[in-house]
Amino acid sequence: AGRKLRSHRRIARWADNTYKRQHSGTWLKANPLAGSSHAKGIVLEKIGIEAKQPNSAVRKAARVQLIKNGKKVAAYVPNDGCLNFIDENDEVLIAGFGRKGHSVGDIPGVRFKVVKVAGVSLLALFKEKKEK
Repeated sequence: AGRKLRSHRRIARWADNTYKRQHSGTWLKANPLAGSSHAKGIVLEKIGIEAKQPNSAVRKAARVQLIKNGKKVAAYVPNDGCLNFIDENDEVLIAGFGRKGHSVGDIPGVRFKVVKVAGVSLLALFKEKKEK
């Protein structure tokens, strides 16, 4: 009796949409970082993204092509003036933006942030502790 109950339960769980979404593995295919926390990429262009209403600003970001799979993503460049440290064709390290694949705040469609530029921390460049 136990084996039949257990095997029937295993099959029936796939009818539950929440269970199916969490166990099917499709999130791994959809995630540009493919399950890892960071990824290296090449900067294609620097872009300004307009903030959502009711805010009015141009948020600085960069289009990055990931080295590991060739996918193109938009990555936010934090801190005032840090876009000046980034040039096209630079190698950057990007990480998630802190909401597990969702965009943050008033920046639409941006799920990643730039952490390093050419192997040097963006924060160290910003605080003038290191040079590129």
